[in-house]
Amino acid sequence: MRTNVGGVHDARRPAGGRRAAALLWCRAALCIVTLALGFLLAPLESDGQAAAKVPRIGCLLPTTADAALLLEPFREGLRERHYVEGQDITIEDRIAERDDQLLDLVTELVQLQVDLIVVWGTPSAQAAQHATRTIPIVAVMGDPVEMGLVASLARPGGNLTGVSVQIAETAGKRLELLKAAVPQASRVAVLWNAANPNKALEWQETQSAAQALGVTLQSVEVRTPDDLERAFAALTRGRADALITLAEAITVLHVRQIVDFTTQHRLPMMAAQREFVEAGGLMSYGVRVRDLYRHLAVYVDKILKGAKPGDLPVEQPMKFELVINLKTAQALGITIPPTLLFQADEVIR
Repeated sequence: MRTNVGGVHDARRPAGGRRAAALLWCRAALCIVTLALGFLLAPLESDGQAAAKVPRIGCLLPTTADAALLLEPFREGLRERHYVEGQDITIEDRIAERDDQLLDLVTELVQLQVDLIVVWGTPSAQAAQHATRTIPIVAVMGDPVEMGLVASLARPGGNLTGVSVQIAETAGKRLELLKAAVPQASRVAVLWNAANPNKALEWQETQSAAQALGVTLQSVEVRTPDDLERAFAALTRGRADALITLAEAITVLHVRQIVDFTTQHRLPMMAAQREFVEAGGLMSYGVRVRDLYRHLAVYVDKILKGAKPGDLPVEQPMKFELVINLKTAQALGITIPPTLLFQADEVIR
């Protein structure tokens, strides 16, 4: 009995030890399960983090005529900085047929929670900043200080930066060059978008130059692409001796249509972009538009790497080029003065 009792007694003594051992075993098992789950979920978390790191860039483009003319140079700039679309970045583009659609379209981009918004033109920049004060905005625009978009060119502050094409002062130079090429031109039509505040400044500069040169101006306004046919009718009625087109998305994206009109009516044209001359227009004086759009990728790259748009100075183009189409001049019976040809950065023969 004593042995049996002792046996029972000995069996009960390690009960607490067994409980402790069981507890330790449970804890060990829990650690093993936790580690296993961690290994299993780690790839999923990594994939989710990788997907979250792909920035979404919203692009707001004016008019539907040829968005690639604006967007492709920007994409080229991104590729030059080793961004692969669909892998390192994604692009959400919205195209406005009219300026009154800009705010709605950029609001869509904001609701998509894009990481950055790229816009072309002052009206687009104004709409973008109206829609958001937190998402970074990169823009090609007119005078952002005059328009109240930035505090200063050197220190923009806020959420917007980019390239300022303050070409109002070049508008007078454009008329001077046209008058030098076509001295007999006494009535010059100006095709421009009065809805764009920066074009109003260019129009004023053109008026001042016209007074000094003794030239009468005919204002031909276009606010949407639908206005072009009406503008052509007004040009025909006005019987101008030459035409100036101001730098504007509506005109840039309808180069072929405008050049065809000037060719048909034997109308010497001075444009702000070389694309008009390459298409058969007479002359251009201005910046290289494709270079501006490509340069936006520099800002995008810096912002995606952590820079704040308010700390990135708004840049201005330093070079303006004069391009002359000598073939068009000959077809129009115009003799370009040698001094003007000497000034030209490029002569198309």
